[in-house]
Amino acid sequence: MAETTPAETTVAGTTVAEVIAELAALEDPKARQINEKHGDDHGVNLGKLRALAKRLKTQQELALRLWETGDTAARLLALLICRPKAFERDELDGMVREARTPKVHDWLVSYVVKKNPHVEELRVAWFADPDPLVASAGWALTTERVAKKPEGLDLAGLLDVIEAEMRDAPERLQWAMNHCLAQIGIEHPGHRARAIDIGERLQVLKDYPTPPNCTSPFAPIWITEMVRRQHDK
Repeated sequence: MAETTPAETTVAGTTVAEVIAELAALEDPKARQINEKHGDDHGVNLGKLRALAKRLKTQQELALRLWETGDTAARLLALLICRPKAFERDELDGMVREARTPKVHDWLVSYVVKKNPHVEELRVAWFADPDPLVASAGWALTTERVAKKPEGLDLAGLLDVIEAEMRDAPERLQWAMNHCLAQIGIEHPGHRARAIDIGERLQVLKDYPTPPNCTSPFAPIWITEMVRRQHDK
């Protein structure tokens, strides 16, 4: 009997091939052109992708098969229909090392890893990983803790690392470290002056083009604006 390929696997009445065909039908060349500017190699409107996920509902086995295809749109869909708590630690570690496009990486961390029981163990392991993309996931999870569960974190130590390494870090890691810097400044008044000072001295993202009515990612501006909004509430 011939082996079944992942694209032919039937899961709960829906074949992976059928889902891939539906994703292909949603492909929009203009959307792909825009996405590729940000490093994402797919052309599926995310609103339509979410509508498809809502229709499919949670299907862990189908999600695993879609992830195995390696296709970016299929992986994004997989992250929407999977069961985050069902993944083992090593599975998520392998997935974050495969997730090289920004949107897949961001959704994997935000929608899956943050809801997984192994999140803290992975945060610690990834934070010091030599792969900057993996390390950026560790920083993203650390930023989440800075905002929601800072107990036990060495905030001064985090600022030390940011001060020493952020300016020369690769782009994705630099973004994650900068977000952590801003979050420390926003959420922790005792470290605010130092966070702003680090941002001013490093000048990271100072000239980043920011649309009207959006807050600049330059940490001193970001911190000051968010603190102002908190006070205005």
